[in-house]
Amino acid sequence: MNEELVIPNHIGIIMDGNGRWAQERGMIRTMGHKTAVGTLKKLCVHMADMGVKYASLYAFSTENFKRDIKEVDFLMNLFIESFKKEFTFLKEKKVRVVFSGRREPLPEKVLEAMDQIVEETKEYSDLVLNICLNYGSHAEIVDMTKKVCEMYQDGEISLDDINEEFIQKNMYQDLPPLDYVIRTSGELRLSNFMMYQASYAEFYFPDVYFPDFTPEEFDKAIEVFQKRNRRFGGIKNEVKSS
Repeated sequence: MNEELVIPNHIGIIMDGNGRWAQERGMIRTMGHKTAVGTLKKLCVHMADMGVKYASLYAFSTENFKRDIKEVDFLMNLFIESFKKEFTFLKEKKVRVVFSGRREPLPEKVLEAMDQIVEETKEYSDLVLNICLNYGSHAEIVDMTKKVCEMYQDGEISLDDINEEFIQKNMYQDLPPLDYVIRTSGELRLSNFMMYQASYAEFYFPDVYFPDFTPEEFDKAIEVFQKRNRRFGGIKNEVKSS
């Protein structure tokens, strides 16, 4: 990778296509999710080595609970196993893990595994890994609005305190806006992923399913980012090498 490449500060990845990847290979859908864990481990290490500061990963949406109960149960157990065993590399790379999403109705064992990995990595800051689990942008905006209303009713804030910066700080996580959103599998939609934070993000939709989204595929995405002319309110801001 060219050292002069500009690395987006905050990258969002919609990890799509696990089930289809498995089905096209004659496997059950859950094998695609299991394979995706290995892909994600390599990708996180690669992003940390490249100097990415923030990465938000769409792991499980609020709508995913509508899937077949066996697949949902498999995913819940996979989250527990991954957080407890598969993500040990996070400490070596000094990756801090945070979560975005509603805790209910996640199983207690999933919540315990989430809380444990947050606690164990809370002192790290080389890469902040925001895992969006039981997440939906609509739900986040509703929850943020309720939180702000309660603060106002309790007299903690006035109407003049509410501005864009205040809203951002009261989302599930206080993170910088997304610079780049990548959705694997070739689908051309956000699917309720961080819509407020992605207001001025660039988008990239590779045809590969997530289990095949290798570090080399990620590098291709970064190279595409270099060619974008970013605009904020009509002001051209070219992405250039330093």
